[in-house]
Amino acid sequence: MKIVVINGSNLNMLGIREPDIYGKETYSDLVEKIENHCKNEGIKVEIYQSNHEGDLVDRIQQCYGNADGIVINPGAYTHTSIALPDAIKAVGIKAVEVHISDVDSREDFRKISYVRSACIRTISGHGTDGYVEAIDFLKEQIG
Repeated sequence: MKIVVINGSNLNMLGIREPDIYGKETYSDLVEKIENHCKNEGIKVEIYQSNHEGDLVDRIQQCYGNADGIVINPGAYTHTSIALPDAIKAVGIKAVEVHISDVDSREDFRKISYVRSACIRTISGHGTDGYVEAIDFLKEQIG
């Protein structure tokens, strides 16, 4: 089984950007957490991050025929991008949307997710552990 974890805008700034909201773990800490969990679960994983919407679309499209599941935290593109859910729908791969903070308890605009329509589940407000939860959920779904 292979899962691709895709992180969008500003996720590379974890630990720096608003640590009171996103925590003090760095992006490197997140990558290590995901890689260690997947290694223990026997899951192949690739982790990708970009601040550019088109690059995220390209990475989703590259999953076609090359991945069994996608975990995606689009960052701010969650609330603005139609291209990302269209790409997920196009590749036909099960995807889980993840948000470190509880977006539903924040500003009104954060409650709108275009990506959610293309995902089989959304995990929000569980910190970086939400990524592990998403991977485990995909493992169950994909079998």
